[in-house]
Formats: sequence, structure tokens, C-alpha cells
Amino acid sequence: MEIDKAIRESDDRRLKTKYNNAIYVIKRALALYSIEEVAFSFNGGKDSTVLLHLLRAGYFLHKMEQKCSNGGLTSFPIRTIYFESSAAFPEINSFTYDTASSYGLQLDIISSDFKSGLEKLLKANPIRAIFLGVRIGDPTAVGQEQFSPSSPGWPPFMRVNPILDWSYRDVWAFILTCKVQYCSLYDQGYTSIGSIHDTVPNALLSISDSCCKEKFKPAYLLSDGRLERAGRAKKFSSSINNVGNGSGSVDSHKSSLLVASAIAVGEEILFGTVEDQLGPSLRRKIHSIGWSVSQTVVVQNDKDSVAEEVERRKSTNDMVFIYGGVGPLHSDVTLAGVAKAFGVRLAPDEEFEEYLRHLISDHCTGDQNEMALLPEGITELLHHEKLAVPLIKCQNVIIFTATNATELDKEWDCLIELTRSCGFLPTMVPYVSKHLQTNLSDVETAQPLSKLCLEFPDLNIGCYRKSRKGPLIISFEGKDQTQIESAVESLCKLFHPGTFSGIH
Repeated sequence: MEIDKAIRESDDRRLKTKYNNAIYVIKRALALYSIEEVAFSFNGGKDSTVLLHLLRAGYFLHKMEQKCSNGGLTSFPIRTIYFESSAAFPEINSFTYDTASSYGLQLDIISSDFKSGLEKLLKANPIRAIFLGVRIGDPTAVGQEQFSPSSPGWPPFMRVNPILDWSYRDVWAFILTCKVQYCSLYDQGYTSIGSIHDTVPNALLSISDSCCKEKFKPAYLLSDGRLERAGRAKKFSSSINNVGNGSGSVDSHKSSLLVASAIAVGEEILFGTVEDQLGPSLRRKIHSIGWSVSQTVVVQNDKDSVAEEVERRKSTNDMVFIYGGVGPLHSDVTLAGVAKAFGVRLAPDEEFEEYLRHLISDHCTGDQNEMALLPEGITELLHHEKLAVPLIKCQNVIIFTATNATELDKEWDCLIELTRSCGFLPTMVPYVSKHLQTNLSDVETAQPLSKLCLEFPDLNIGCYRKSRKGPLIISFEGKDQTQIESAVESLCKLFHPGTFSGIH
């Protein structure tokens, strides 16, 4: 079989792994359902073109295992569904019909909308499972597994997704390796094809030519698969949470109090094996933008512990910052914990995987890079040119990958730059502070300080000693310098002049 032979002879280890896994899913479906009970949804695009040839190979190998094949594949017995639309590109229609003719597809053409057409088809035929060319990153992929029952309200059938974890690169690697025909639009710069109303060539493939009309390189030359859908007309919607919504809302928050908490993940911190250097630095940074820190906590490397803490903090804080436990090791459970806290699964993120592939190249050759699994449907990648890997934001939870204070400085500076354009982390009125020290005892200062706290409820008034016999240090912190000066003056009036001295 030519497809299987081409993959076996390829040097692309990643493609071989993706192919083997897809074939396994196909053979598993063909073992669970009879050939009359399965169908294939074909739309003429690159993904369904790949799936067509995977199904051809999978069916051939399935028959070989049953010792029913004579060594060739002369027909394709799986029922093929094509939803014909007046908004489809003529090239898509032509390619679909040519492909059906070339491979002997049993084409069921449906002209009504997808749902009602599917209902009629399933009533008239004993179809129980449908092969789909859905990939993670597609709008319809959220929540799906390789075998997923149809959604509530739809006719019942099993959705079979053999290429769910394939990337843009994987799709084109397969097409070019197997030398299969594909729709001509992909040679004209189209990288993701929808309808004639919402699809244009990808501008990233544009070729400058002053004396001719605009030209485009073919889709397989797009170097960054994350930008596959850049040719689709976008319907913008705010992804910013209720903390802010652009520069216009920042001013409205200036006088508000926004609260954040910090979570460190690492048993090595709990055991005292290493010192938490990031925590104090992060708290200072949060404070520097006028936010209050409600709590900092260290949790062990356990998914449930992380999930419990994130669940508790995300509902009571405007933002939660979390660090530690991000990576491919068994102890790196932060992302899994965040996913559980939001009630979603971890799923391959093609965009993040592309970053990792460029970063660690040949080390990213397996079935799926475990580091590229992100909480599904809630993750936003925050890109900055100074960061090799983007920051991860899951609604109001921001995950840092820094392992030391220097790396945290860099990630924080990039985050602040990004927030100037996105507004999800508005800069508030900054905190100001003043510190006094005295040789008075705790007993002498206790009651006056208690009364002062009642008199100035908007200030944080605290005291501490650096050593048991050292001077008592009293701190005044708030957002109103005048109030701080008034509080200091009120305290000094209660004692003899010179009792307190300022600390700079």
C-alpha cells in the first residue's frame, strides 16, 4: 500500500509516530464497528485529505490482519459524507469530486445544514461512528478525545478523531511525504480554508512583486504553524477578565483595590532544601503596581494540592500568580492542577508545541510533547519578543516558568509591557510607605498603635523587630501620602519628642 510504504521509508520519526497512532485509532474503530456502521466526513481541506489517505491505509492494514487482502486496495468502501455549500470555493468542490472519482469514494452529498443533514443521513443508514479530521486548536475540538460521543442535542454517533493531536507541520509532512494530491488553493497562499466569505490567502506568505498582482507562496512553506488561521476573518471578542479591559478602563481602577495571591509549587521549599527566592521578589513586584497581596502559600508537588489552592484563590482574588512545577518531570504538576481547578482537561496546544519545537528541536520527537499540554479552552499565551516561550494565562491565573529571581525579573518586565496594550493587569495607584523606629517596649506601644489603626483604617500599620533586643520598627503603608503623614504625626504626639526616628 503506497501510503504505508512512504511513511515506513521516511526518516521523519515524529511523522512515523503520529501515523502509527492514527492508524491504531482507525483500526480500533474498524474493529468496534462494521464497515456499514462507519462513515467519513470529507470537506476537501488539507486535514480531511490527510484523513482520507490514513483511512485508506488503515483499512488496508485492517484487512491484512484479517488476511482478507490480496495485497492491493482497489476500492474504498467507507461511506463518505460531503456537505455541499454555496459558500464553498469552486476549487474545493472540484477537488472533492475529482478525489471521489480517483479513489472510488461512495459520496453522500448533503446540501442542507450540517445538523439536519446528519439527522437525515443517520435515520436512513445504520451509521454509528464518523471519522472526522478535527485537530486540537480547531474551534470544534474543545473537550474532544480520539473517541468522543456526539454533543447533547445532536443525533447520537461516535466521533472518531485519528489526527486530533496532529499539528500543522504534521499535516504537511504527511502530504509531502506521501505525495498525495491536495486542493490547489493551498498553492495560492491559503493555509486554512473556510468559506468564500471568511477566507483569504495568508499575508505571511505574500511575495513582494511591484510589477505584478500580489502573489503568495504555497501553504506548506508557512514556517510557523501557530499562524495557520491568519487568513481567516476574525471575530474579535474580549479575552480579558474582569480586572480590566484595555487602557480606557485602567483609569477607572486607579482608586480601586485589586488583590492578588501567589502560589509556589515545590516540596523542596516545604522541606527547606532550597530557599524560596521568587516569593519575596514576586510580592514586591505585585506591590509595585499598586496591588495588594492577600496571601502567599507553598504547596507540595501534587496535582490535587495545586488544584485545591488554585480553586480557593481564583474565586477570591483578582489575579493568582503561580510558579514552580512547570516542565516534563514527574513532579511538574502545576498545569495539571490548574486544569483540574477549572474543571477542564490538559490537551495538546499546537501553538505552544511550535514554540517548544523551535526551542528544543530534536528533543521534541515523540508522540506528543508533555510540556505542550495546556488547560483546554481557557489558556491564553502571552507572547513577547524577549521571551523564548510565552507566559501562560488561564483566565485570572498567570503561570511563571522562571526558576530564579533573574528569570522572574525578565518575565515580569515582559508581562508589564504586554499589559500596557492588553489591560488585563492594570497599574493602580502605587503604595507609599514610611518607617519609624523606637526603643519603646511592645507593651508601651501596643495600645496607642491599636487606637491608631482604628483612626486610620485605610493604612496598613505594622511593627516588627529584626532581633529580640533590637529597636521596634513601625511601618505605615497606604496609597495616600497625606494620611501616612497624619498617622505618623498622631503617633509622635502621644510620646516625648525624639522617641521615634525615621528610617530611610
